[in-house]
Amino acid sequence: MLGARRLDPLQDDSHKPMKNSTNVVFSTCPDLVTAKRLGAALVEGRLAACVNVVPGIVSIYRWQGAIQEDSECLMVAKTTATRVAALTEWLRTHHPYELPEIVAVPVTAGLAAYLDWISEQTEPAMQSA
Repeated sequence: MLGARRLDPLQDDSHKPMKNSTNVVFSTCPDLVTAKRLGAALVEGRLAACVNVVPGIVSIYRWQGAIQEDSECLMVAKTTATRVAALTEWLRTHHPYELPEIVAVPVTAGLAAYLDWISEQTEPAMQSA
């Protein structure tokens, strides 16, 4: 097609290796209400720029010697590497599970403007004097 822009991730400047160390943090929750409450608090506290809540997952795992199967919701939080420790500590304190899933995965590339937005949204708010 004439005039169509071909996107080549290796040559497109808008999709380049990150400079701001974005991470994606996964955490499961027992229900939608809990996931939305925790996700909103993470964004409000600037610990995450965005939290996606994925309802309707089934988790199968071993806990205290027995195989378990539970319906859960998955939170997918976007943050920076410098905020992962604070996000983890906050979530560990406020999560209803005894041992919550909190898994951070580094992002190696992405849309530069989106990655910059994540960095901006997770900067701690300026304190008023």
